[in-house]
Amino acid sequence: MDRTLERRRPPLNRLPGGFVAAVALPPALFLSLFYLWPFATLVGRGTTGGAIGATFGRADTWRVLWFTTWQAAASTALTIVIGLAPAWAVARFEFPGRRLLASTLTAVFVLPTVVVGAAFVALLPDSLDRSVWAILGAHVVFNLAVVVRTVGAAWERIPTDLEHAAATLGAGPVRTFLDVTVPLLRSSVAAAGAIVFLFTFTSFGVIRVLGTADRTTVEVEVWRRATQLGDLGGAATLTLIQLAALGLLVVWTASQQRRHTHRFVAARSVARRRPRGRERVAVIAAVTITGVIVAAPLLALVERSLRFEGGYSLTAWRSLGNSEIRPGLRLGVDPLGALQRSAVTALWATVFAVIIGAAAVVAISALGRAGRVLDVGLMLPLGTSAVTIGFGMLITFDTPPVDWRAEWWLVPIGHALVAAPFVVRTSLVAVRTIPHDQAAAAATLGASPIRAWWHTALPVLRRPLAAGAGLAAAISLGEFGATSFLSRAGGETLPIAIERLLGRTGRVFQAQAFALSTILAAATIAIVMIVDRGGDHARGS
Repeated sequence: MDRTLERRRPPLNRLPGGFVAAVALPPALFLSLFYLWPFATLVGRGTTGGAIGATFGRADTWRVLWFTTWQAAASTALTIVIGLAPAWAVARFEFPGRRLLASTLTAVFVLPTVVVGAAFVALLPDSLDRSVWAILGAHVVFNLAVVVRTVGAAWERIPTDLEHAAATLGAGPVRTFLDVTVPLLRSSVAAAGAIVFLFTFTSFGVIRVLGTADRTTVEVEVWRRATQLGDLGGAATLTLIQLAALGLLVVWTASQQRRHTHRFVAARSVARRRPRGRERVAVIAAVTITGVIVAAPLLALVERSLRFEGGYSLTAWRSLGNSEIRPGLRLGVDPLGALQRSAVTALWATVFAVIIGAAAVVAISALGRAGRVLDVGLMLPLGTSAVTIGFGMLITFDTPPVDWRAEWWLVPIGHALVAAPFVVRTSLVAVRTIPHDQAAAAATLGASPIRAWWHTALPVLRRPLAAGAGLAAAISLGEFGATSFLSRAGGETLPIAIERLLGRTGRVFQAQAFALSTILAAATIAIVMIVDRGGDHARGS
């Protein structure tokens, strides 16, 4: 088996050592300069005795930790309960709209959190749009795809013979589900729950939009202490507390998965079939309810962007290019300018992510063990919240000779840190499928190792790099956590502009925020669907 894989692996180890070192240097420097150094600075600020004692001595710290934990637990439980029905339907049955449902859930999952928060402001009445129920609802809608994808993938591999055997022995549907299906799904449910808990525990954009002074998470408290109170030590300490809590969660989840993982024979996914009888009613109900839960907030967003002063008009849309809607009523932000800055920032973030990601792919594939270290290092930003990344960069690059806070490129660099791993992951898979014989044949015909690799790898990498570029652009357009620390007055991106408009009093400002949210949601969904369609085309070719 190992020898077969070795024969299929491209001969990147034959590339000249100097070339490989030169290619590996940019991603290594990028990671060290913009992630490891800021992270070390943050640890240094957060581990001083005075900062730790002062942070734990505040009653506000314990209140924030309690709210962060219980709302994450409640959001996770609700998401799992609501997500099991569509996971069952998608995993077991073939029905019209099945693929559309899965794609829609995925598209909502990649929506900017600010847009999801704005959608619930648009959907709910004033008495509920800043309530705990709004926060929980937004988290459920945002994370449903995690449960449907993760649990559904395990569900469709459970042999139906086990369920049929239980039914033959007299077990009803409920008992069969509890005694047979649930134990086999426990590992995947734990994995999905851990992911959802991580996302909701580190919730930032949703809480910034829907939270209040008494309903704030650790992420928001870090931002408040760093940018509004000037308590950098307290903010750094809270960041480390959060990282420690998430580390314990990962360890616990891994142990639970090892403990509850069941092995059964399932060489491939069980064939899906058309639902019959009661199954059809249950599938229709599950799909309809899920569709309403997901679509209602987005439709409300569009509807509220058109509602103005008791009627419907395009006033909010027409005034996107103005800093005021009518004389004397100023917006406080430049909506069209924010849109342009988001586009430019996303462009540069995509360029940075693709360059770093492409160089990393070559280095990781050619360096063996050292390449694996670089691979793991580039994945670290994915396990770190964007708030932590932005805060670390803020306190690191704020004094000469590295006073870069006002530099235009700092925000797209922060976005590229999160986006580059997606470029690496999609491209590495493609590179590792290149047959050894292709590059060997090119070398036999007299091509240099670099030229041989270029002609064999480049055609394979074009599509994965394009997909990675699309994901990088989508991530950058909606990025809010790091941008909240790194952006400056007059340099607001779309998520920042949306949050500020929603924070102002008056329906006119909300209508502008809903219009901008609609634009951002449409752009993100379009990018993701193009990437997804490209992936389907590649798999079919």
